[in-house]
Amino acid sequence: MHRTLLATGLTLAAVVPAAAADSVGLTIYRNSGGALFEGGGSPVADGYAVVHERRSISLSGGRESLSLGGLPTTLDPEAVALDLGRSRVLAQRVLSAGDGGTLAAHRGERVQIQRADGSAIVTGVLVGVDGNGLTVRDDSGDMRYLREYAAVRFLDRTGQPGSTLQLVVDGSAGNTLAALTYPTSGLGWRAAYAATLADGSGCSLNLEALASIANRSGRDYQGARLKLIAGEPNIASGGGPQPFAMKAMMARDSAPESLPEQAALGDYRSYVIDGALDLPDASVTQVPLYAPRTLNCQRSWLFDVGNAWFPAKPLLTADYEGAPVASRVVSSLRFVADENLPAGTLRVLTRDRDGSLELLAEARLDDTAKGLPATITLGNAFDLSGQRERTAFSVDRGGRTMDEGFRVTLTNSGDVARTVTVRAYPNRWRTWSLVSSSQKPARQTVNQLEFAVEVPKGGKATLDYALRYSWTPTEE
Repeated sequence: MHRTLLATGLTLAAVVPAAAADSVGLTIYRNSGGALFEGGGSPVADGYAVVHERRSISLSGGRESLSLGGLPTTLDPEAVALDLGRSRVLAQRVLSAGDGGTLAAHRGERVQIQRADGSAIVTGVLVGVDGNGLTVRDDSGDMRYLREYAAVRFLDRTGQPGSTLQLVVDGSAGNTLAALTYPTSGLGWRAAYAATLADGSGCSLNLEALASIANRSGRDYQGARLKLIAGEPNIASGGGPQPFAMKAMMARDSAPESLPEQAALGDYRSYVIDGALDLPDASVTQVPLYAPRTLNCQRSWLFDVGNAWFPAKPLLTADYEGAPVASRVVSSLRFVADENLPAGTLRVLTRDRDGSLELLAEARLDDTAKGLPATITLGNAFDLSGQRERTAFSVDRGGRTMDEGFRVTLTNSGDVARTVTVRAYPNRWRTWSLVSSSQKPARQTVNQLEFAVEVPKGGKATLDYALRYSWTPTEE
């Protein structure tokens, strides 16, 4: 039934153009991937948003055809909802650009194909588009295939880029307000943070938070009301993103006057942007998420040797690790969030001697609820290094015990003393004990030991510790 209505109504009846959106609201979901924010040239299937549009349209009365153009190239055609008030929607169809570009989304509409001088070649209904030309049913009903032409004129003032919603409706004559709701990909947002470490011996940082909003949906949004959703809802639809280049910009026109209003939305967080924003296609727009704030922080340095695992039976081979373990010392930064921080990229900056801000690290920040700690790995510390070597090893097979000793040497070539955490994993067998150590462990679990070792500036520090393993006859 729908197919017949669409075939007759949308290709034979005169198409009544519908106005561009009078108002539009966008609910944009957080997208942690980078495809929306990379470079290239066409809409992508990454991201997710729900669009709420209102359009003023004029109806002639009775059964007629409508064409609502300028929709996203990436909208979901099976989830388009339209409310025309007292008028009924008899059938609807979404035409997307696809390989035919803008023209393919306007099949079934009246066009005039023109030469370079503006004279008409043929006037009729656009039936098909392929890579070589156009198929037009002229006003006499004949089918015309054209390969050489200069311009296509849309006689009903349609022709907007993106997808087109074609309708057969039945209603009373007059003006009405159409409420259009649909999900689309090509829209997404993520947080962008800048943490600038303060000068001085302590640790504090100035945290700035922005929302980066990407539009790669195939259409512009002007004066849009925005609601950003933070969290990870289950969304069944979604395709494979493909990179493409876009221009990044800060919002200048219609910029929000106040910070977003935050609230709970089920298991997620919502951020309502004040006022209205323009989101041009192929762009990234940034708006403040929170006011900048100063937070206390902690710096840490970790020398990690080994990994947490246990063998199927006691490991009695003396040199299973081979050569002594030498590694860099990893530097980290930790702070406690004083606001809910949606996932995004955090850039840690510091001010150099010449006064310029320089990058220390760039890392992903996961969703962090207010009051919880956030830990960022900065990278390998240039001035710090460590080495662990085995100093003793013996096995008493009759007594079913095994003893092993280690020495860790930490070197600090910098001009500031550091406290380095040494993390070791007693993993020859699951039953073990710390027999001795040159300093008391700061933390001990079933598969891990940690020592906090003070390393003087321009010097070295050593840590010695010994382990004893034991097992039963059935575990041997």
